[in-house]
Amino acid sequence: MLYSPKIREEELKNKVATDFFHKYDCDDIIKDIDFAVKAKHEYLLWAEAKAAPSDILVMLTQLVLTIGKARTFNEVLPPKFLGCFDCEKIAFIPYADIQDIFHQNDFNWKAAPSNRESKEFKQVHSQIDKIINSGKPHRTYCFKFSDENDLKLFILKNFLVGKSDVSKIRIDKNNFISVYGKWLAIVKPTIDINWEAAKKHQIIDADFYFADLISRENLSIKEKLNVLLKSDRYELDRKIDEIGLFSSRTTGFNDKQKAHTQFWAIYERPPREDYWDYIINRRDLLVPQDVRERKGSYFTPQIWVELSQKYIADVLGEDWQDEYYVWDCAAGTGNLLAGLTNKYNIWASTLDKADVDVMHDRIENGANLLKEHCFQFDFLNDDFDKLPEGLREIIDNPKKRKKLVVYINPPYAETAQKETATKNRINKRGVSFSKVQKGYSSIIGIATKELSAQFLTRIYSEIPSCMLANFSTPKYVQGPNFLKFRNLFLAEFLNGFVCHSDTFDNVNGNFPISFMIWNLSKKEKMKKIKCDIFNRNGKREGKKVFHTYDNNNFITDWFKKYHTRKIGYENIGAIGLYGSDFQHNNFIRITNCDEHPNRWTFITANNLIETSIYFAVRHCIEADWLNNRDQFLYPNEGWKTDDEFQSDCLAYTLFHGQNNISCKHGINHWIPFIEWDVDAKNNFKSHFMTDFIAGPKNFIVAEPDLFYSASPGSDGSSGTGKTLHNKKAALKFSKATKNVFKAGKELWKYYHVQPKCNVNASLYDIREHFQGRNAQGKMNNKSDDEKYNELLGDLRSALKELAQKIEPKVYEYGFLKA
Repeated sequence: MLYSPKIREEELKNKVATDFFHKYDCDDIIKDIDFAVKAKHEYLLWAEAKAAPSDILVMLTQLVLTIGKARTFNEVLPPKFLGCFDCEKIAFIPYADIQDIFHQNDFNWKAAPSNRESKEFKQVHSQIDKIINSGKPHRTYCFKFSDENDLKLFILKNFLVGKSDVSKIRIDKNNFISVYGKWLAIVKPTIDINWEAAKKHQIIDADFYFADLISRENLSIKEKLNVLLKSDRYELDRKIDEIGLFSSRTTGFNDKQKAHTQFWAIYERPPREDYWDYIINRRDLLVPQDVRERKGSYFTPQIWVELSQKYIADVLGEDWQDEYYVWDCAAGTGNLLAGLTNKYNIWASTLDKADVDVMHDRIENGANLLKEHCFQFDFLNDDFDKLPEGLREIIDNPKKRKKLVVYINPPYAETAQKETATKNRINKRGVSFSKVQKGYSSIIGIATKELSAQFLTRIYSEIPSCMLANFSTPKYVQGPNFLKFRNLFLAEFLNGFVCHSDTFDNVNGNFPISFMIWNLSKKEKMKKIKCDIFNRNGKREGKKVFHTYDNNNFITDWFKKYHTRKIGYENIGAIGLYGSDFQHNNFIRITNCDEHPNRWTFITANNLIETSIYFAVRHCIEADWLNNRDQFLYPNEGWKTDDEFQSDCLAYTLFHGQNNISCKHGINHWIPFIEWDVDAKNNFKSHFMTDFIAGPKNFIVAEPDLFYSASPGSDGSSGTGKTLHNKKAALKFSKATKNVFKAGKELWKYYHVQPKCNVNASLYDIREHFQGRNAQGKMNNKSDDEKYNELLGDLRSALKELAQKIEPKVYEYGFLKA
């Protein structure tokens, strides 16, 4: 379960209550405690809530100070757990572990809980830090909301009336791989070792995981492991001097074992003894993370394996397994084939010999496959001459080939990394190099950068007329870079579904993964593909249409007509130019001219309206996992005569959080008010925006060394300068837009009464003033000034209503397809 970083605190508390504590009473409001969980008149949890990502220690400290100040425990029986959560994670600590803090002598409990600089805050913070990071067991239990199943299981086991101990999650042969994936992200980075050098000596991260897993009280309890856990360090079974260990055979942690302690607080160690050998013998399943990323291969969750086979049966009939052959040519360890019954018709090939060995071992332990049908084969490089005779006969026989289902979850790796806006962008060189890439790049072009596209291309071209049932991102249906691929791939779409990417282990991002079934013997041009939508729990939630956009131009083509990179004083800012789909929207932000990104256009009076339309259209509809690849298009002409739409977009752009104009980097031409509107202490250096809105007959922009007058000139302008734009009339604002201006004005007025305000501040400057920055230099998401938080919340609410008003016009004018 993932929550948006833009979620408001009250909404977050409601969602946490609904998603995880719906069986309990979460309606009680106790003093100033943010969140409480109760069952049968007994409190199980008191928690601190923060909408923005926050430090666990800081949140717990504020909660303890809040409880101590009100002496809440004197009025009601304290809960089993104290806790805290933000939009990313939730943590619990037994109340009994922390209760002594409330009874210390000579402590000022009247101190404000939110004042992080007070000596009381620092003292409690230090005390909690010592408690939860002492290395002792049963201290903090921290879960990411993305670890939904583990969190729900923990709540189910421990949020029970009358239960005093804490039950951990057991690890067995069915979940040790998924736990390993979480261990990689949380514990591995804190182990003080040179991983590249270690791999040269056949020491991999899985060896450290096994040392942790098969241990009791932080001591490995099984002999003959490559690595042993010895309390606060690891000991290797061989001497490796050059890999950066503290001594020749031991290494420790670079964070004083904090992450390790918190991670293993959740899980029960060791597993049952009868699982030990099975788990250790599966070491070859735990491929190092960098190798897994290079291959781009991922484990298909069982929920989607079962659903995909149901969809195939719906299309091909109940007896399809007896009537059709199945080949998984990207099989890995063969989990996609689990549940299939006719082993004589199933073939599985994979790149790595180790994976073949695992499949063979699974067969010896009852897997419904044939050893002779599970073989090593590099699908993107090897010739079909290397295939087993039975499978080669099927491919060579046109009649049998029509009865072949190529059933795959191919690698998703691609050359490009996600840091699109980074000037020093680095690509994953070599990921897509293969014989297929070399042979087909002239036919399908840039699509060969995607390994999944290479698989589909070879299947379509060299196994013609077969059936294809594949997991993939739907980029090959939607992406502009796949136009040449779609011209080649002519096939009949039969059925399919989409699910969230985060349901797959080790897949990062927020996008759909599709399962689609194609009949390659029927040549049909893709136009739009309609798939069923399934949520993380496997419940169907409507349908999603994926458009191909092959006959469309894009919003970037439209906006190119209004680009300018001419340097001059008439430039009032710059806007980033990236992609034409939702996943690039975060890069569409407005900056000062000198702060522009590597793709940009300057903003002037001559393109301000078009820039505002471009900006508002890109941001008024929130990006989510389903619309991730939906494309913004070249609009029809309707927007040109819709003055209200243009004004709405300008207002939306002025007050949006991605407008990063700052007076620190030049004159701020984006102030949407005049001085007396906001009780400013002095004249603004620029009245550009209010003059633009007022629409004088001859719109004027002053030279940079001239100040505007605080009152209009006789000709309706605010100063002397160069005429840049003839405007016929003042802009007219809708009720929704006026509400945005009203909320914005109150925020500006509150800022201008602050002692250290800058009279020329932008909205970005105002946010920075109240919210401050963290140690990494990133602006905090919330302020300690509650009045400011309230005013900013009002502005965002008004802006959200304006976005809802703009949204229908986005479809009406053809910027998006419904």
